[in-house]
Amino acid sequence: MSNTPLETPLHAWHQAHKGRMVDFAGWSMPVQYQGIVSEHEAVRKRVGLFDISHMGRLIFEGVAAGKLLNHLISKDLQKIPEGRVRYGFVLNEEGGIHDDILVSCLKKDPENPKWLLVVNASNREKILGVLQQLQQTEAFQSATYTDQTHSWAMVALQGPKAEAMLQPLVDLDLKEIKYYRTAWAELEDEPVLLSRTGYTGENGFEIILSAEKAEWLWKLLMEKGEEFGIEACGLGARDTLRLEAGMPLYGHELSEDITPFAAGLASSVDLDVEVPFRGQRALQEKREQEPEQVRVGLLLQSKRAAREGDQVTMGAGAAFAPLGKVTSGSYSPTLETAIAMAYLPRKYQEPGTLLSVNLRGKTNIPAEVVKLPFYERQK
Repeated sequence: MSNTPLETPLHAWHQAHKGRMVDFAGWSMPVQYQGIVSEHEAVRKRVGLFDISHMGRLIFEGVAAGKLLNHLISKDLQKIPEGRVRYGFVLNEEGGIHDDILVSCLKKDPENPKWLLVVNASNREKILGVLQQLQQTEAFQSATYTDQTHSWAMVALQGPKAEAMLQPLVDLDLKEIKYYRTAWAELEDEPVLLSRTGYTGENGFEIILSAEKAEWLWKLLMEKGEEFGIEACGLGARDTLRLEAGMPLYGHELSEDITPFAAGLASSVDLDVEVPFRGQRALQEKREQEPEQVRVGLLLQSKRAAREGDQVTMGAGAAFAPLGKVTSGSYSPTLETAIAMAYLPRKYQEPGTLLSVNLRGKTNIPAEVVKLPFYERQK
């Protein structure tokens, strides 16, 4: 297997416009252009454009494929109407998180349903492996699913001006696409799938279209967005934005050893579905048990950012044993202070609890437990 990172259809554009490229989950991706703070503020105040073509996109079709998908994920597909998007999980047999996903009902035809599953880039091969294992069972041998990751491109247009900017370009009323809904549309006569979803905490859309048309769409959006103050944005701003919005990141707040209960995401699991899904029995057994550690938000009394692995304690000094570790941390451009998420014993989860974060084993910074999210847009 080659160690050369994969490239999205927009790779040449990123390089030509001085995107600082990094290897992210096996893909060459821009971490920033003008700067993380500038890009972050563009999304909070105006509009930003992200290349998210590295995300895995799988299409499921046919009755058997629907059954396979229902067995795979933690949401009850029977309760998802056509045109709706749901956040859920692929779990392991112990109830740990294999991946967090978005599932979209594109067609609710009982005889020939159609679903879209969007998975994390780092977990796409893992999810495909699980599907191949499941397909070996007799019940799912006729299931049909296709990996469209390399055939399609995906971009995210995010920010308070995203709707006003996009509306003149499409053939439907964007106000009809409510939060977590999806619809096919014509964008300048090109078919696209629009979803009012995102990973920033702002209003906006994720757009899927043919990979061959990706650069055309990107250039069009950058051109039409000039009057709205658009900026191309990289992974750095995407991370600070999602952290402010209290959104977990796989490999940090989510892992094979963490259950949805510990992550505070029990609402994304339908435990009482008739069709059993992977990990359902394990979670049913844990339903009445309080998790030992839970995800919390920390507001640091400093602009110096905590990083993954930094220890959280009751106070400064060696006398205080670690309570837990930071999973994500950053300076928050919106709040103008450092913020972090961490897993701590339940008794320390109440907002207002005063703790300390030890930065890289050198400096102790006072921190307060706060309710997530750190930032919530005005609606």
